[in-house]
Formats: sequence, C-alpha cells, structure tokens
Amino acid sequence: MEINKLNILFVIAKSRINKMGNAPLFCRLTYQEKRKQFSTGLFINPKYWQNTKQQAHPPSEHNKFINSQLSLIKNNINQAFLFLQLQSENFTVEHIYKQYAGETQNEDKSLMDIFNYHNNRMKSLVGIEASINSWERYHNTHNHIKDFIWHKFKKKDYSLRELNLNFIMDFEYYLQTEKGFMATTIFKSIQRFRRVIRVAVAMDYLLKDPFLLYRAKNPKKQIIYLTLEELSKLENYTFSQARLQQVADMFIFCCYTGLAYQEMNNLTQNNIIEHDNVLWIDMYRQKTQKQFLAPLLPKAVHIIKKYQNEQKLLPIISNQKFNSYLKEIADIVGINKNLTHHIARKTFATTVLLYNDVPMEIVSELLGHSKITITQEHYAKVVQKKVSEHIQKLSKKLSQK
Repeated sequence: MEINKLNILFVIAKSRINKMGNAPLFCRLTYQEKRKQFSTGLFINPKYWQNTKQQAHPPSEHNKFINSQLSLIKNNINQAFLFLQLQSENFTVEHIYKQYAGETQNEDKSLMDIFNYHNNRMKSLVGIEASINSWERYHNTHNHIKDFIWHKFKKKDYSLRELNLNFIMDFEYYLQTEKGFMATTIFKSIQRFRRVIRVAVAMDYLLKDPFLLYRAKNPKKQIIYLTLEELSKLENYTFSQARLQQVADMFIFCCYTGLAYQEMNNLTQNNIIEHDNVLWIDMYRQKTQKQFLAPLLPKAVHIIKKYQNEQKLLPIISNQKFNSYLKEIADIVGINKNLTHHIARKTFATTVLLYNDVPMEIVSELLGHSKITITQEHYAKVVQKKVSEHIQKLSKKLSQK
C-alpha cells in the first residue's frame, strides 16, 4: 500500500455484539502508515456483513440504508482528503479525520494556508477555466505577501484572524516604497489579494472582510491605439522583408478581429464557420475559456486567404519576436507609438468599432468582457472624444445656417 494514499476500511467489532445480535461498524483510516479508527454510529448483524466487498448483504431495506450511509461517509472523507491536498500542507491521518468531522472550522488559519489553497486549486484548473498566466500572477502576489510579512513582522506567516485594514494599507505602502511598483501593478496585486481573502470569508475562516473599508486607488490608464490614419498607413505599406510583412498582416488581422496573441496563434480552419452568408470566428477565449463568436470583416478575410496554405490560418511567431518586429515596423512606417500586439485589440475596440458607431454592448461582447462596465471603464475617454467630435460637427453645421 502506498504510504501517501488514503485507505478507507469499514470493520465490525464482533466482540461488542449487543442484545439484538448487532455489532457496531467502525471506519478505519490509514495514511502514511498511521491509523485512525472511529465509530460510524451504524450497527449490523455480522452474518450480513461482507468484508471483502465492504457492504451489507443480501439486499434489504436495512442493508440498503447501511450501504448508502457508508458510501456517504467514504465520499465525505475523500472530500476532506482532497481539501487538505489542495492546501499543500504536511498533514496526518488525524487532520483528515478532523477535517471530515468538521473539527477544523474554529482552527486558526493563516494567510499562507489560504493562498496555498487558492493557488493550488487554480493551478489544477489551468486549461479548464484558468490560464497559466493568471496562475503566475496570483503566485507572484503570494510571494509579495510573503516578502512583506517577513519585512514588517520578521515572520514567515500571518494569522488570518489578525488581518485588518492596517495590514492592507501597510502592504500597499510596501509595494510602493520597497518594491517600487507602478500604480497599476499595485492595484492589480491588491485586487488579487482581495479575491483570495474573499475565499477565506466564504469558507468561514474570517468573520468579516477586512477589505470592507479599503478604498482601492484605481489608476486610469490611457488607452493606446492606432488612429484611422495610422492604420491606413500600415495597411498600405509593402515591406521588403517577408517576416515584417507577415507580422504586419497578423497585426492588422487582430485590428479587425480583436483576438489576443494566443488566440491568434490557436486559430485553425475549424474555427471559421459560415452563418447568414457571413464568415465567423467560433472559438474559446484564452483568458476565460468561454466560447465566443465574432464576425470576420472583409480585411480580416483577405489576410486569411493570403495565408490559407499554412498549417494554421496564420503563421506562428513567438510573442517576444512578434513585439520586437512590431517596433521595427513602427519605425519604418512612421508610427510614433510603442507598438505591441495588445494595441491591435485596442484598435479594434476604438478605431474599428466605437468610431464607427458600434454600440458599447456589442463592443463588450466582441471583446469577451464579462461585464459591460469593464468596457465602459476602459473606453470612456474614447466615447467622450467621439461625442466631442459630433458636437463640433453639429456646431459647425449650425453656424453655417
């Protein structure tokens, strides 16, 4: 028997048969060569117990009840065992029993406990409903918390019960002064910390959320995108080097589809469907693993046809090289912006959609945002600029009357 495998065995105590001729049923847990035995609260006549099959027999109303209760006990024990494994702690058979029996609810949990639980669970969901990049960001936040605890308290861990608003504000200050992080990085780190603490609150490890009185300082980032003039300049330029032309085409393709870098790389012929005489992209978002449909605009279709002999719909280039080539492209074409692949997605939302009066609800859907408020928050200034342009045109028109 593997020592790190949990063995669950039901046994009857024949030496303790009662006046009714029934013996108590016990559950014996074996883990890492240590045992823990406890009463199930069930009784059975020894002649009806099949030890090899671990069940009561023959079928009867009482025996069916016994079997269903044993199945439930076994299932609950396995859930307790899985919970402790996800926490990545060194635990014993006694811990498994306490977790099963609900005796751990009032035990003091630490920040490292809840981060380990959250991050290990997230890691197991990579490729299902989480991305490796998301897991790495939470892993980094975990390390920042660890570093802060040692810096501030000279301890390796910190009790969840002692967590308060001062801790959060001191952590924020630490990221500013000791780590030298930018406002956006600090905001994202605190945001991830907050989500992990919400898990602790949901699991009753904390009576109240220490973030309730915390006011996040959300820095407003300027959206960088290509204007219509810059996009046209890029589209009309012919590059002498094939690698630069390929990257330019792929960038333009994403300006008309809004695909993220990995989504662009994953695109195959199977992701292209036809509906109402229009070609659509049908695939799953890399970040959220949610299905989405997006119509292919004519310029995007043209680029697909150009590379249709490739194994994938588009050539595959590493993200690092892709962004490096984009800098060359910007210099050659005369675009005074630090071009990265992500700017293509911003260009799709602004120049291609919003500036062509596509409603915010549709923009949000095509970008794959979970809430329209996310889209509104990101692109509010773009909408304001669009409104301003309309007002200027209206003012000019009215002044001519």
